[in-house]
Amino acid sequence: MQTQANPGFLDRFFKLREKNTTVKTEVLAGLTTFIALAYIIFVNPNILSEAGIPKEAAIASTIWIAALSTMVMGVFANYPVALAPGMGLNAFFAYYVCGTLGLHWTVALGAVFFSGVLFLILTVSHIRQAIINSVPQNLRVAISVGIGLFIAFIGLKGTGLIIPDKATFIGLGHVTDPTTMLSLFGLVLTGALMARNIQGSILIGIIVTTLLSMVLGYSPVPHAIGDVISTSLPHMGETFGKLDIAGAWNYGIVSIIFTFTVVELFDNMGTLIGLTSKAKLIKPNGEIENLDRALTTDAVGTICSSIFGTSTVTSYIESAAGIAAGGKTGLTAVTVSICFLIALLFAPLVGLVPGFATAPPLILVGALMMSEVGKINFVDFSDGLPAFLTIIMMPLTGSIANGFAFGFVSYVFMKTAVGKYKEVSWIMWLVSIAFVINLVMRS
Repeated sequence: MQTQANPGFLDRFFKLREKNTTVKTEVLAGLTTFIALAYIIFVNPNILSEAGIPKEAAIASTIWIAALSTMVMGVFANYPVALAPGMGLNAFFAYYVCGTLGLHWTVALGAVFFSGVLFLILTVSHIRQAIINSVPQNLRVAISVGIGLFIAFIGLKGTGLIIPDKATFIGLGHVTDPTTMLSLFGLVLTGALMARNIQGSILIGIIVTTLLSMVLGYSPVPHAIGDVISTSLPHMGETFGKLDIAGAWNYGIVSIIFTFTVVELFDNMGTLIGLTSKAKLIKPNGEIENLDRALTTDAVGTICSSIFGTSTVTSYIESAAGIAAGGKTGLTAVTVSICFLIALLFAPLVGLVPGFATAPPLILVGALMMSEVGKINFVDFSDGLPAFLTIIMMPLTGSIANGFAFGFVSYVFMKTAVGKYKEVSWIMWLVSIAFVINLVMRS
């Protein structure tokens, strides 16, 4: 009787029959999504540790926020979508906010908190549609491409393939360095697996590269069961509740908070539109089912991520793997969440993975984001130049915010100069003026 009751409850709660799916299909889809997404358990702590966040706490916060936010997405929004700390946003957090600007990671977490609150306000007030609609499609695509190049550049430095050069600013590293060769091996292997559409390609690439580095003596080899399975679960004691809200407020980092919010806004919206379309969650009138609930989940997840001690949470495009496997409801997301919680037991494995093994995924994610560049209209130079500046200024200045600034400001001025000022919304004018003031104050 109990066995029959559980499927009945799941059927009613997640509307399985209505969505023409089954418990088995949803669970298998969830496992597929987790395999495709599990690399974040290895990559995100490595990136956050560059910002000074203790690695064990970063591992715990990454897993816990991914598990809890994904669970809420499944139960509250009934979406087959997984959430985790976003690639690109974690790099912005670690390498620009904490690296270039030199802010302590607790202050950066305070900025993440404010961005989450702002995103929540924009969501519940429906202002988000106005902001999204005000930004032209070309700039939306350019933002994604620019972030991709920014991420790839960081990955290339992580492999040792790119090094500083006094004459040319950057130069080619020592290709024959053993760890660089191992990293390049991981890049080619993972790329080949992705080209063959193998699920979990990134995770497989990280594992194989790590094992090979152990065999060759460039990574530590586990010698006890405690090196593989946690005897005590990793905890967030060093990061939980450590965000410095007052420090973030006093620093006056409006542009950083704005960037966190805008990147999250467009990245999440684009991801959700793509995923909901694949999952057939878009109604005939074009309205997306439960979109407000999904965006609210994401906003609250961002607030919680700052409290847990990790960078901004967002919906993951890797959820498409589970959707392609038949996932249509929140039961898929709940399965992913449970998998993340189980992964806590194997947290020690993360510490065995070297940085050069997690660098190739950054390059590959950048390559995937670069694929959108064909959607930019370069024929009309009043569109093409702002898009180009958005893209190129992100990696070359080491700042996503600078890419936003030059892209938005140049768009307003270019459209005005060619007599197409009517294409510029008042919101774009306000945002551009704010960026100009910020650039002048920083110079």
